[in-house]
Amino acid sequence: MVDGAVGAGTGGEPESSDSLRTFGAVVQGLREHAGLSREEFGELVRFSRHTVASMELGRRMPDPVFVERADEVLGNTGALRKAGERLARQPGLAAWFRQWARLEQVTITLCTYECRMIPGLLQTEAYARQLFIDELPPLCDEQIEAQWEARAERQRLLRERPNTAFSFILEQHLFLRGTGGAQTTRELVDHVLELADLRNVEIQIMPLLRESHSGLHGPMQLLETPENQWFAYTEGQQSGQLTADPKVVIVLQRRYASMRAQALSLSDSVSLLQRMRGDL
Repeated sequence: MVDGAVGAGTGGEPESSDSLRTFGAVVQGLREHAGLSREEFGELVRFSRHTVASMELGRRMPDPVFVERADEVLGNTGALRKAGERLARQPGLAAWFRQWARLEQVTITLCTYECRMIPGLLQTEAYARQLFIDELPPLCDEQIEAQWEARAERQRLLRERPNTAFSFILEQHLFLRGTGGAQTTRELVDHVLELADLRNVEIQIMPLLRESHSGLHGPMQLLETPENQWFAYTEGQQSGQLTADPKVVIVLQRRYASMRAQALSLSDSVSLLQRMRGDL
């Protein structure tokens, strides 16, 4: 489980709310009253059948565009618009990850070191879906769809917060594993190279030939709020830990600073990725 993705087992299932389930039930009732299948309704509101199902089941926070279009298609009464204003839940994320995800929305600095797989903010759809397919216990199609939609929503941060500084340190072997196959890996490298061109995104590669470095204790994330308060987040198999304890945060900050010096420079990291892309 990575970046707070919700598994199918106990402890990982998202906490649905009465308001989301009620909203979804109203949409479903109005849709069925109109004699529309999910696929037909999806075509009218320009959302996929899987997205419609996720919203009707209360598993996905309705997009404002969806609410507007659904209200127009289902009678234009304004009822769905008003109901949509009262909803509040981030879908596709485990309960223990949501507090961190909320902090991501306002952060001015976000630092990520990852040694297991490409971080969610940098993943392509094909790469992310392969991770979801590989989950155990297995996820159903609707769960996979909800998780990808939640991840894609989070990824908007990189482009919508140009004044936020994003730093990523990635182990080279993450690209060499070939998750999803050669085509998925090619798309992934291209995508990471594209993001590396953003002025607010720095990507460094920790090379295979680095015998030891300061990140061997495992992945970590550090985040700075507009009030200059720092938080740290670490994640395990079925849980995550968020802390603002200065004693913990400062240790992780020192490790991250050390890793930035041990990893390849920004330009050398890009050059390595370009060479790896040429070999695929």
